[in-house]
Amino acid sequence: MLVRKMDFFAAVSVLVLTALWNAPVYAKGRSEPPRGQETGTANRIITGGEVRFGIATEPATLDPLSPSNTADGRSILFNVFEGLVKPAPDGSLQPAIAERYSVEQNGLVYTFTLRLGVRFHDGSAVTPEDVAFSLNTAMTAGFSGFNRIEKVETISERSVRITLKTPDLEFLPYLAIGIAPKHNPDREKNPIGTGPFSIASYDTQRSLVLVKNPAYWQEGLPYLDKVTYVFVADQDALLLSLQGNAVDTAQVPGSLVDQLDPNRFDILPNPSNAVQLLALNNKVPPLNDIRVRQAINYAVDVPRIIDAAFYGRGEPSGSPLIPGLSKYYDQTLKNPYPGDIQKAKALLAEAGYAQGFPLVITIPSNYSIHIDTGQVLVNQLERIGITATIKLVDWASWLSGVYRERRYEATIISLDAYTVSPRGFLDRYLSDAGSNFVNFSSPRYDEIYDKALHETQETARIELYKQAQRIISEEAASVYLQDIWGFRVFPKGRFGGAVNYPLYVIDFSTVYRTQ
Repeated sequence: MLVRKMDFFAAVSVLVLTALWNAPVYAKGRSEPPRGQETGTANRIITGGEVRFGIATEPATLDPLSPSNTADGRSILFNVFEGLVKPAPDGSLQPAIAERYSVEQNGLVYTFTLRLGVRFHDGSAVTPEDVAFSLNTAMTAGFSGFNRIEKVETISERSVRITLKTPDLEFLPYLAIGIAPKHNPDREKNPIGTGPFSIASYDTQRSLVLVKNPAYWQEGLPYLDKVTYVFVADQDALLLSLQGNAVDTAQVPGSLVDQLDPNRFDILPNPSNAVQLLALNNKVPPLNDIRVRQAINYAVDVPRIIDAAFYGRGEPSGSPLIPGLSKYYDQTLKNPYPGDIQKAKALLAEAGYAQGFPLVITIPSNYSIHIDTGQVLVNQLERIGITATIKLVDWASWLSGVYRERRYEATIISLDAYTVSPRGFLDRYLSDAGSNFVNFSSPRYDEIYDKALHETQETARIELYKQAQRIISEEAASVYLQDIWGFRVFPKGRFGGAVNYPLYVIDFSTVYRTQ
């Protein structure tokens, strides 16, 4: 039994820059090599072995049915737990624990037939009762979207039916949530899933070890015998760990990647699939004045931030949605607030702050990317009279003070989505959302979002999502900067099989050694 050595904090879906290694999921077993982003000249697959992955933060919980996890925690558990469906690299959803499914009555009823032979890590077979237990637990825990469920029924020895309160043709992404065995009394200390790896040990502040699931239902996967997450203090320590061979691989920001020798490392660029923002607490004066928030937006020069803090590597967003979700992303928001210092000063004067005001930007100290961004922002805000200072806090303090208790003025962080859906980025801005730590409140936004939930025509629904983005931009909920580009770093020519898609997960199931 796995025993953890620390208490955990309520957490947020925030980005921790780790590798975005994501494998395709197939409805049938497979044994052929994955066709991902190869990392060396050789393409020979060597099964077995270990990869040591450097990471700056730890999971908030090992329970897949707890909504308090961080992005890194969810990305780790992606290798351990699976849902009825699972994302694929193109953003589509493929059957996972379920072999097939049907959607009836215009999105009111979802019926799943479980795949034969899928077993939990303890050897027990997955049953419809386990599925119903997991979904009902998620519903009770308050997972986003699960309040739309009317009932979950086991209708045969292999089938589960989910009936919603109202039709919803976009409910499927929520069902990627991990399925856990009903008979396990302590998911935190003894996490049992069906994924390609199981958790062998967790030594807090040191490492978390995954080992291969030999009975995994996808034939031929995983290739590795072992994945060790090595926890390091910060991004600088991560760089030293790579250079000193203390870890094999990691995700490195653009501000540090030029310090790595390309003759020693394969360096692959990739988007973080999360939006970095200057988050503004909409309830704290003077940020509770829309004119002040708009002034700050006009004062921020996003291209300059990308050039100065990220060596020109990044994708401006201007929206709470990542550009990678191209079908839903509103392209008109690429640059919604073109730099205009005079307009920014005029808005501040109109709001009664012609002389500016002090602003504290709270940043988690283990993220050099956010600190670098903050240093550029301090200089930019000074041009309109805002005297900004950076307050560094540890990660646990950020989670409790900024996110959970909302005791802050401004912060810099990156936000990801928990599902392959625009809702994962947008639902946190609902006035009553528990994850709405910026305290954004807009009846107009709430109304448009609710219409999107009930709209059955895809074209109309996409337009509503774009309207929702425009409202957030017009009302200046925060300053949306960019989808940060990072770099996957591997030892030269030693690993292959990594792919990614628009969701923050780390999937080691198709990563393999080449020598």
